[in-house]
Amino acid sequence: MNPIINVINNRTSLRKFSKVPVSELHKKTIIKSAMRAPSAGNLMLYSMILVENKDTLEILSRSCDEQPFIKTASFALIFLVDYQKMYDYFADNNFHSYCLEQDQKAVYPGLSDLLLGSQDAMAAAQNSVIAAESLGVGSCYIGDIIENYELHRELFNLKDLSFPLSMIVFGNYPDNYKPKIQSRFDEKYVLFKEKYRSLSSEELHDMYRENEAKFQSNNPFEAKNAAQVIYAQKIGSEFGLEMKRSVNEIYKRWLEAGYKDE
Repeated sequence: MNPIINVINNRTSLRKFSKVPVSELHKKTIIKSAMRAPSAGNLMLYSMILVENKDTLEILSRSCDEQPFIKTASFALIFLVDYQKMYDYFADNNFHSYCLEQDQKAVYPGLSDLLLGSQDAMAAAQNSVIAAESLGVGSCYIGDIIENYELHRELFNLKDLSFPLSMIVFGNYPDNYKPKIQSRFDEKYVLFKEKYRSLSSEELHDMYRENEAKFQSNNPFEAKNAAQVIYAQKIGSEFGLEMKRSVNEIYKRWLEAGYKDE
């Protein structure tokens, strides 16, 4: 098998790290690999925050939905959708006067820009993960970085146009340890030819058959079926509601960022 495909197929989330830190060479390679990701117009609409301070990792292990393994990572990379630098550049070069000369109203980032920048940021994030795995460095995505926005905003000096989209923690694999490779849904439920289609009830139950098989042994929510467990764990949970609240605050600041100065 092609070695790159082998790396992709064998990569899984690592939540137990060696006490031996990731080498500086490997860390630099991971970061450089992230920066080689595709980017809209080659504008690199993202930034990365490198976190190595153990006190900061300790804070993140609590603020990101109480995940103690985060504080044991060698380092973390926070991937920001970042239009702040570009609009600072625009302002430094007087884009407002250009808009006046062209009889145009100044345009500030909207949700479409947030989505475009998200594509850039996640492409870079995935590059870093694949590069790390190829070096024998484990990683885990931490989507919970979008919770507790106010705390993270202060902790990392975030600006209104810098959106903390994802965080990845990195660390070496412990000796003789390899986490189980998780299965994925059947391709026929993920890959649609030419057009999207809705799945039948039978197909939906088949797609989630592994969850349904675990239902009786994993039901701490007084749920009546596996679907209700997934809902309770992910959508209706306390952390899920906090994530929605936090992101709504981020959206608000993002959409008001430029106009408040006019």
